[in-house]
Amino acid sequence: MSRIGRKPIGIPAGVSLERQGNAITVKGPKGVLTRTLCPDIQIDIEDNQIQCTRPSDHPRHRSMHGLTRTLLNNMIEGVTNGFSVSLDILGVGYRASMDDGQLALAIGKSHPVRLKPWEGIEIEVPAQNKIIIKGIDKEKVGTFAAIVRKQRLPEPYKGKGIKYSTEVVRRKVGKTGAAKK
Repeated sequence: MSRIGRKPIGIPAGVSLERQGNAITVKGPKGVLTRTLCPDIQIDIEDNQIQCTRPSDHPRHRSMHGLTRTLLNNMIEGVTNGFSVSLDILGVGYRASMDDGQLALAIGKSHPVRLKPWEGIEIEVPAQNKIIIKGIDKEKVGTFAAIVRKQRLPEPYKGKGIKYSTEVVRRKVGKTGAAKK
């Protein structure tokens, strides 16, 4: 049995669930999320708790058991607290700003890179070298943060680029000025 899949999910106050076949809609104080889940996994809602069970030990059922429970948990977490990803910009002259509702990145290219936030994504730029991406859908927040980071990946020699705040960039030693023979 999956350790993650068998854990019950508590439904906090102010959150409501609606189920129509495989589609589950979660409504909370921050918004509404809808997702179609695996039809093989049985979802039981009783006493403000959700329990996911699988019909057999078939490899597909085993793999979908924990995934279904995690997706439901992320939906509930998103509509109650939301998710955020923090990015740091490192490099001389590298900076970010919000311009007409778009994220403008000056990251050493000949032109500023402009990214329009997706629906349900909110971007904050508290400082020129810090970006905070917020939203209720964990998948959208993480994917948009990865797209922003991909514009200038952190390089190992000087550490310049866009990195996650929790990321550690392994630095390499550059070439030495050894004399040629």
